[in-house]
Order: sequence, then structure tokens, then C-alpha cells
Amino acid sequence: MELDWFAWLDARDYEVAREILQRGVAALAVVAFVSTLNQFRPLLGEHGLLPVPMLLRATGGRLRGPSLFRWWRYTDRRLALVCWAGIALGLAVVAGVPQLGPPIVPLAVFLVLWLLYLSIVVVGQTFYGFGWEMLLCEALFTVAFLGSHDQPPPLTVLIAIWWLVFRLDFGAGMIKIRGGREWRDLTALMYHHETQPMPGPLSRQAHLLPPWFHRVEVVGNHVAQLAVPFLLFVPAIGGVPVGSIAAGVIILTQLWLIVTGNFAWLNWITVVLAAGAITDTAWHGVLPAVPLDLGAEAASLPVWWAVVVLGASLLFAWLAVAPVRNLLSKRQLMNASFNRFLLGNAYGAFGTVTKRRIEIVVEGTLAEDPDDPDAVWREYGFKGKPGDVRRIPGQFAPYHLRLDWLMWFLPLGRMWEPWFEAFLARLLEADAPTLRLLAHDPFGGRRPVWVRALAYRYRFSTRAEFRTTRARWVRELDGVVVPPAGLPE
Repeated sequence: MELDWFAWLDARDYEVAREILQRGVAALAVVAFVSTLNQFRPLLGEHGLLPVPMLLRATGGRLRGPSLFRWWRYTDRRLALVCWAGIALGLAVVAGVPQLGPPIVPLAVFLVLWLLYLSIVVVGQTFYGFGWEMLLCEALFTVAFLGSHDQPPPLTVLIAIWWLVFRLDFGAGMIKIRGGREWRDLTALMYHHETQPMPGPLSRQAHLLPPWFHRVEVVGNHVAQLAVPFLLFVPAIGGVPVGSIAAGVIILTQLWLIVTGNFAWLNWITVVLAAGAITDTAWHGVLPAVPLDLGAEAASLPVWWAVVVLGASLLFAWLAVAPVRNLLSKRQLMNASFNRFLLGNAYGAFGTVTKRRIEIVVEGTLAEDPDDPDAVWREYGFKGKPGDVRRIPGQFAPYHLRLDWLMWFLPLGRMWEPWFEAFLARLLEADAPTLRLLAHDPFGGRRPVWVRALAYRYRFSTRAEFRTTRARWVRELDGVVVPPAGLPE
């Protein structure tokens, strides 16, 4: 049975948008599960830096949200099963298999993906405290209600996705305007490319652009984040696809961030979600190969699916109350969740920009006496964070290097974090899973006798310096932050 008076829910001009949303979010979920599969055990596993079993014992199972590991005792093997299940389901969506069935099939698949990843984030502690973790959870839950090929995409669910993009960009813009003075005097990006957590291959080139360009960058950022998001909800005016153009502007700004930095899947998922506001008509105007009648054969929403969609839409409307209040508040929260399910969150990034880059360099030695002037200290190499001054920064995003990211935060807060203390202990033990998180073990699997941590001031080399030294970074010792430490006898 079909309800003709529910025809207003049919968004037949957004078939391409639905394909991008479902497959794109699923693909990024696969990246997240692969990242977890590769890193969770040494970071949070049974013998990790912050073991999940220890968290469960300390909290009595009272976690900040629902997790399978609250009821299903955590083991590294079970974590791997969760990851492989997430990878398999995500790849199925990327291949378009669940979308071939009735809408309940992709709904079930995405809700399972949401629950699996939520279960990981809830026990992930500081290693999963990044805004894009809750963003992925919310995106998985929201796109679950886009349906399958049998029906056109539901308009109210698309609006919920546009609202998610609005919160991402407008929230980030408001954090900046309310934050550091550098965003208001247009100097923020004279520093950001150099001091961001994990620069990419083109970050140095971006940093070396002239000051006037960086001021234009900031102005463009403010326009893209504070004005353009409102246009996502505007329909075509006089044949001009206002919402689609706004989405295109957001996508272009995100692509610039992608090529100049490494922010895990944050920018990638924003691109995918923003594409949800581009109509098939707009796609056809840019790419004539995209047909205009993709949704012509789809039937209207059946009664039961219309009820599900409207129920979800009411939930999205209720979840919008808290983030709206947050956006209007003078004490705006950044990357905060207002419920246990990581839905209807507040987002934002870089309210202030650091002016100096301090890197923590970890070294070890085989010398028995760490104070011996002849002791040879060798540096551990990380995969993403700056170390070797000659190495070109890598492009890792959308993959997330959690250890490297947290190393950036150390000099900004407490130096002696529990996880960092455990990390140094694992290096002293030459723990193989921990060493696999690194790019280079200077001792080839042998145990160092001592380790220490030094703070260095890093800056990008100028073009003249690079021609002379071929080094992309210039670094100066700032001090010893962790004196030589060894294993207790």
C-alpha cells in the first residue's frame, strides 16, 4: 500500500546524493574499523597503554554510553571480531548490496555499524576522544534512514544531514570567532599550517605562501563556515541551485584542508555529507553523464517506511534542541555530546591556534649510565608526527594515527599523562605491538636501558634554508621534559 499524500517526503532529485552518502559514510567506517584493528590492541587492549578491562573494573561497567563490551566481556579477540564485522558490513554497503533490498536492510546494516563503532568509542578513552569519532557515529545513525533503491530518498532525512553539515561548519566558525584573537585579526593561518597536529606533504608549501594569501584564507574560511551553511537549506531560486552551490563551496574548502593537513576522516566525511545537498540536476549540469531520471522508477514510500522515517525525523528534531542552545551560548562547547548515544552533537575545531610548534622527541640508549657523555641516544621514529627534519610529511588521512595525534597534545597540557608513562615503559620492554605503532625502532627489537623525552621547537625551513640543507624542518632543543628513565630492578 502506498500513501500518495506522503509524496512530499519523496526527494527524487537526490538519488546521487544518497549513493554518495551511503557508500561514502560506509567507506569511512571501514577506514575507522581498519584503524581500530591495527591500533586498538597496543593502545587499549588487554595489555595496552590504557587497558579496557581496567576501565571496566574501575567503573564497574558504568560507561558514558552503551557498549557491547559492557555485557560481552572484553578480549582482544572479541575486539577483532567487532572490527572484522564492521569492515565486512561497510564493504557490503560500498558495493551496494544492502541497498538492493527493502529499506529495512540498509537500515539494519547501518544501525549495526553504528552500535559496533559506538561500542569501541565508548571504551576508547582519550585515544577516541576526537570529534570525528562521534561524528562518524552520528553519520552512521543518520544515513541509516535513507532507504534503498526501491524508494526515493526521504526529504526529512536529507534535511537532518544538511543540519549535521551546518553544525559542523557553523559550529567551527563560531568557535573561531569566539576564540583566539588570531581568527579576528586574520593571522591564524600564518601559523596553523606549521603548528597543526600532523602536517601533510603540502603543508610547508602552504605555510610559505605570502601573508596576504593567509589573510584571504581566513576570510574565505569565515565566509564558508559562518555564511554558506545557511544556504544549504535554500531551494533553487530562478533555476539557480542555491543549496547545491553552497554544498560545492563547502566541499572545495574541505578539499583544501585535505591537501594541506591530516585530520583523519573529519574533512572527508564533511565532503561526503555536504554532497548530500547536491541535486541530481546540479550533478547533471556539471557532469552531463549523470542522468536526470535516476529516481523516476522508484515507488513512493510505503506506509511502514514512511512511519519509520517520520519517527526518525521527530527524533532528529528533538536532538537538535541541545546543539541549538549550545550554538547560541556564550560558553559554546566544542566536540561535545549531550546524550549517551553520541547523536545530536556539537562540533568545532581550532578555536585558538598555537604560535609555536613543540615536538616531544623520544630517545633511548643502550648505555648503562645515562649521564655518560659518551652515551649514544637514538631517536624513535613516528609514522606521522614530525621527527626527522629531512622527511617529507606523509599523507595519512583519512586513516587516523591516534598515538601520533596524542603526542601533539602533550606539550599543550600535562606532560606526564598515564598513557605516556605506559608508552615509555613499553619501549623499555621492547614490546612488539607497541613498536609496530612506530615507523622506526632504532634498536631493532632490542631493549634500551634508558629512555627519555626531549622537547624541540620545530618550524618549517625557508626556501633558502631548504636549498642549503635539504631539510624541511628546522629544530632547536627546548629542554628535557622526561629525564632518563629505566625499568625498576
